[in-house]
Amino acid sequence: MAKSYYEILGVEKTASESDIKSAYRKLAKKYHPDLNQGNAQAGEKFKEINEAYEALSDPNKRANYDRFGTSDPGAAGAGGFDFGSFGGFSGGSFSGGGGGFFEDIINMFSGGEGEGGRVKRRPSDISIGLTLTFEEAFFGVSKDINISRTEHCDACKGTGAKNGTEYTTCSDCKGTGRVQYAQNTLFGRVVNTRTCSTCGGSGKKIKQTCSECHGKGTLKKNRTIKINIPAGIDNGQIMTVQGEGNGTEDSTQKGNLIIAVTVLPHKLFVRKGNDLYADIPIAFTQALLGDKIKIKTLKGSVTLTVPEGTQTDTVFKMRGEGMKMLRREAYGDLYLKIVLELPKNLKSDQKDLIKNLHKNINNTQYEKAKDYMD
Repeated sequence: MAKSYYEILGVEKTASESDIKSAYRKLAKKYHPDLNQGNAQAGEKFKEINEAYEALSDPNKRANYDRFGTSDPGAAGAGGFDFGSFGGFSGGSFSGGGGGFFEDIINMFSGGEGEGGRVKRRPSDISIGLTLTFEEAFFGVSKDINISRTEHCDACKGTGAKNGTEYTTCSDCKGTGRVQYAQNTLFGRVVNTRTCSTCGGSGKKIKQTCSECHGKGTLKKNRTIKINIPAGIDNGQIMTVQGEGNGTEDSTQKGNLIIAVTVLPHKLFVRKGNDLYADIPIAFTQALLGDKIKIKTLKGSVTLTVPEGTQTDTVFKMRGEGMKMLRREAYGDLYLKIVLELPKNLKSDQKDLIKNLHKNINNTQYEKAKDYMD
């Protein structure tokens, strides 16, 4: 039995949005392709994690998944039937792909799938990972991404037949892709439909296969997709690019491209939400006498005024110098913590000067030391 999305992320069904996000980030980091090069199992696990997070992070998709067993919003009307309050069944849901008795019930209510009763496969999504530098996440960036995807075969118009014409209509289903049959059920004798086994639901019997796709109706192609990454994107966030996923043989529509973003750490700044934090080492003389210090931020240089007598661990806030807010013309704040640095390898004359300075400073001028001694 396939694992549920909750099991994949290792959370309970009652997990909050923050619990789901935290679990996803931990697993995505562990199985990221960049950290598991050559490990096919890790790659598949990464895709599985992204699929689960994509479904459970969206309230609407999650509600649909909890009710129907799929995050696809169209599943309930196109083959899913909820037994929550029907005929004594409680709390369960069934999809139309399992066959047997429940498929019969589903077909009775749904009337089949696709145009003219023909079975239509839904395009699938493609999940990939993308690693950005801290600066790329701050400013935004355009990336050319190479993907391999399934596409509708233009040569045969998705039919699988040469020139899109070398086929005949299936005699069993008369081109509908579905066949009817009668069956006795606990609801009485009903007439239901199933996918035609002769043509596999295509409604066609191919006389001569397409030389391009060899009768599949689809081709595997490598594509380069230009992706615009918005400024302010955070580590662990998911981007969905509509219509850049896989296609099917009977539709020119495509699934989506799902991108799990990893942002590399910065050598100076640490991000928390839209705010940035950094430790700024200064000389003890600068702290004693005060100074103006140039700080290089991601947007450029700014001047920090350090007042006379500044103590270590003092934090200064620079408004609007933090991270770019996602899809907003605003920035977070920058918090700078002062760290006093003492000189090493003092010469004898330097030591004498410091000794004289120490003698000339009254003990009462050291407020914390005075409080401690008292």
